[in-house]
Amino acid sequence: MTKSAILGTRALKAAGLATVLAAGTVFGALSMAAPAAAEDKSPWMLRVRGLAVVPDESASIDPIGGDVSIDNSLVPELDITYFATQNIAFELILGTTPHKVSAKGTAAGDVDLGKVWLLPPTLTAQYHFLPEGNIRPYVGAGINYTIFYNKDEPTGINIKYDNAFGFALQAGVDVALDDNWALNLDVKKLFLNTDATINNSIKADVDIDPWLIGVGVGYRF
Repeated sequence: MTKSAILGTRALKAAGLATVLAAGTVFGALSMAAPAAAEDKSPWMLRVRGLAVVPDESASIDPIGGDVSIDNSLVPELDITYFATQNIAFELILGTTPHKVSAKGTAAGDVDLGKVWLLPPTLTAQYHFLPEGNIRPYVGAGINYTIFYNKDEPTGINIKYDNAFGFALQAGVDVALDDNWALNLDVKKLFLNTDATINNSIKADVDIDPWLIGVGVGYRF
């Protein structure tokens, strides 16, 4: 092999080594940059939504028969989300909602049962599929505990509602506006049952099972 060929071979080897080293340096920089970008994000997120609460109600009323009717409600809602990892988060949902309640088709006809407020704090565990994307879908499941309070009963009627635990399913999506703000659409289904006692004599086993449909904004600190 001539001297020029040997020099050419060495030059090619040196160039190849330089390319490998450069590629390794770039790859290393990128692999270090991705975790750093994730670590820069706060694990806390707040969302504010307008929430439609749509009961999917039914009841067994003893001994007068009939069914229950619970009206829809539109209320504000606040939720607090903590990201344990990029994909796994826990969300606490806070809001309270008023409803008109009536018994329909009973032996005594239709009966106005007044109004009652529900406070259903709900905790869900979520999985976020694309936490770094512009469109970030997620699903969740959890539990809730519903408190009935501030009853407004018609004259001559006294109702006792039992506070109760329930289960929740959830699906939603965040649409990024910038590094911190996002639009949010969220749908939850609560599986909620309560026992109601009317005038200490009439018993009602009530499935409320509301849909919670929320639209709002979120802020990731």
